[in-house]
Amino acid sequence: MILGAIGFMFGTGGSALIAIKMGEGDKDKARSLFSLFIYVSVICGIVITVLGMVFIRQVAEFLGAEGEMLENCVSYGRLVLIATPAYILQYEFQSFFVTAEKPQLGLIVTLAAGVTNMVLDALLVAVFPFGLNGAAMATAISQCVGGIVPLIYFGRPNSSLLRLTKTKYDGGSLLKACINGSSELMTNISMSVVSMLYNAQLIKYAGEDGVAAYGVLMYVNMIFLAAFIGYSIGTAPVIGYHYGAGNNDELKGLLKQSLIIIGVFSIAMLISGELLAKPLAVMFVGYDEGLLDMTLHAFFIFSCSFLFAGLAIYGSSFFTALGNGLVSALISFLRTLVFQVAAVLIFPLIWGIDGIWISIVAAELMAAVVTGMFIVGMRNRYHY
Repeated sequence: MILGAIGFMFGTGGSALIAIKMGEGDKDKARSLFSLFIYVSVICGIVITVLGMVFIRQVAEFLGAEGEMLENCVSYGRLVLIATPAYILQYEFQSFFVTAEKPQLGLIVTLAAGVTNMVLDALLVAVFPFGLNGAAMATAISQCVGGIVPLIYFGRPNSSLLRLTKTKYDGGSLLKACINGSSELMTNISMSVVSMLYNAQLIKYAGEDGVAAYGVLMYVNMIFLAAFIGYSIGTAPVIGYHYGAGNNDELKGLLKQSLIIIGVFSIAMLISGELLAKPLAVMFVGYDEGLLDMTLHAFFIFSCSFLFAGLAIYGSSFFTALGNGLVSALISFLRTLVFQVAAVLIFPLIWGIDGIWISIVAAELMAAVVTGMFIVGMRNRYHY
């Protein structure tokens, strides 16, 4: 997850700078920055691969693996680490495909990587007796499809707005891209930390059934929030372009339309979550009546979070596209870590297990309020 976050960081942060340069009419600089971000990402991937190969056994031991599990972790990890540069590029290119006005190619590459993984998993694990190593090879090869195929596309003459060219080191742009995309890095890291905290609280207040119910909610949450994330990533280059070109009316109109779309989707998701609560709960945990009741009850509370989540997700991406990585990162930091941690530690003391489900809703609500304050407060600075 963290390696993917590095790709997202360079991808979203870099795309904003590239789109702004395109809006300013400096296409050569845009291609130079694009090339710089890709080359640096590959170098970072190679460094991480080497360090991972050397220290993976120590890391696995530190995390508690021993005996056969330790050997399996080392074997699996080393095979997957080989594809680290491609894995980082896979996430990075999803943003760059949109900036290059080729989002359909990003979808095709993502589907190709996913299908490759599924087919090779079946072949290398079920048909050929490679076992765990087969699963690792399937994952690594699928990541290579997702990262290397776009690299070949952009390395050759193509019909998109971007192409790999000669570039020169630009530390200022690299730093700005990292700061600008730090919200995505923070989101992924925070999700891991917060998930562990939620599981610990659920074990304390509800036992294993609580953890199982939370897992179901997170699966549904990922599917629902993907619409907000996809829309935010898709509109970010357009926002950056109009900001760079000084098209203030276009920027204002795009923000207004986006807020309307986010609002409509939020209400639709809330209604869908409430209506689909029972069918989805039955699908995942219908085998246990007690767990089903707990999951269904959690669903009715948790679905209210969809009413607020979209604004913070879009707001963070909006400020990334404007080149304001600090505000973007602050929104993500508050939404995914500070508000979540505070709520899940305090609310269960008042409402017990219900406090854990309510904490998710409360965190999204507080993040939406903060995002709204930033959007209103910075309208004169960006003229939207």
